[in-house]
Amino acid sequence: MNSDIQGVGKAEVRLRWDPSPWNQPPHHLDVIAATYSADAPYGRPVYVVHFDSRSPDGTINMSRHSQTGQGFGYVEVMTLELDRLASSVARVVVGVVIHQNSGPKTFGDISNAGVLVVEGYKELLKNDFAQVAGSTAATVAEFTRDASAAWEFHEMIRGFDSDPVVFTAEMGSTSRP
Repeated sequence: MNSDIQGVGKAEVRLRWDPSPWNQPPHHLDVIAATYSADAPYGRPVYVVHFDSRSPDGTINMSRHSQTGQGFGYVEVMTLELDRLASSVARVVVGVVIHQNSGPKTFGDISNAGVLVVEGYKELLKNDFAQVAGSTAATVAEFTRDASAAWEFHEMIRGFDSDPVVFTAEMGSTSRP
C-alpha cells in the first residue's frame, strides 16, 4: 500500500552527535515527544515521552538512548507507532534538547549533530541543526491527524533557548507556518 495515501503509520526519530573531547564533560542530547489532544492541539501536552519514560500505552518509546554520543551512527532512537495512538490524540511534536548540566551548550557547540526521521525505509527528514546553531533545544517534526484520521508529517525545525523541563512545556505551543 502507498503510505502517501494511508498516512504515516510508524515513524522513527534517530539522533546522532559526536562525543565531547576527552577532557570535557559529556554532551547529552535527548529526543522528546509531546502528545496533544484533539480538544487542545496547541495547549498543554497530554503526556511527554523522553529517555526514562514511555507513553502510557507503549506506542511511543525510546529503543536506544545515549548520554554521551558514543557509538556508531545514530545513538538515540525513538519509535512512534502513530497508527496505534488513542483517537483522542490529534498531534505529536518531536524535539531535541541539550542538557545544560555542565554549562551552556548550543547545537553549534556539538560536533556532527543530526536528526533523521524515517517511516520504514522512507526518509521524511534529515537535518544537521545548522539553522538552529545558537539554540539549546529544537523541535524537528510534527505529526497531525487529517480529516480521515490519517497521520501527516510536517517538518518543524524551530530553535528554543530552554532547558529540558521548560522545553517540554513550550515545544508544542507554536503552530506551524
